[in-house]
Amino acid sequence: MKHLTETIMEHAEGLPEGTPLVAKDLTHLGTRTGVNQALARLAKRGRLLRAERGIYFCPVKSRFGTYPPSVIRAIKGLAEERGETIVQHGAAAANALGLITQVPMRYSFLTSGRSRNIMLGNQLVKLRHAPSWQLVLADHPAGQVVRALAWLGPEESNEAIRTLKKKIPSEAFDIMAEVAHHLPSWLARNITRAVDHV
Repeated sequence: MKHLTETIMEHAEGLPEGTPLVAKDLTHLGTRTGVNQALARLAKRGRLLRAERGIYFCPVKSRFGTYPPSVIRAIKGLAEERGETIVQHGAAAANALGLITQVPMRYSFLTSGRSRNIMLGNQLVKLRHAPSWQLVLADHPAGQVVRALAWLGPEESNEAIRTLKKKIPSEAFDIMAEVAHHLPSWLARNITRAVDHV
């Protein structure tokens, strides 16, 4: 009969990259206590990565060795597991939209959950609790624009909006205008003005 740690590893290695391993989801393999202990042992041996309390990830194996899962995939999996909304930080959104050239040095995300840091191998990932308006349109490209403009602030957002009007479809501004009542007054005003002047 296979040892529980080996059974868990076989299961983990069959999951898509970035799928979180949580004891409560593995009770079909053993008791909750046994699974918890096996996950902790596997992390201690370096076979699993402990991201935060109770959450583990399986490293990705390749012919070049093993490495942590993609941060984006792991964060997506974590959001689904925890039932949180987790989105790109405003600085990363501004960079992705070409509004700034500097690339953020660390991975940072906004979350509906509590603020915390998680580790993926040696990679520190910051999760910061954000007000609900920053998480609006979470899975829509227009949400990325909202977070970028919020990060830039009132002074720089008008220039950014002028730049974005040449780069993104006008529908994105229409969608933002629909949720403007959720946004800070300065941001809602700038977005509404942009829509009125299309």
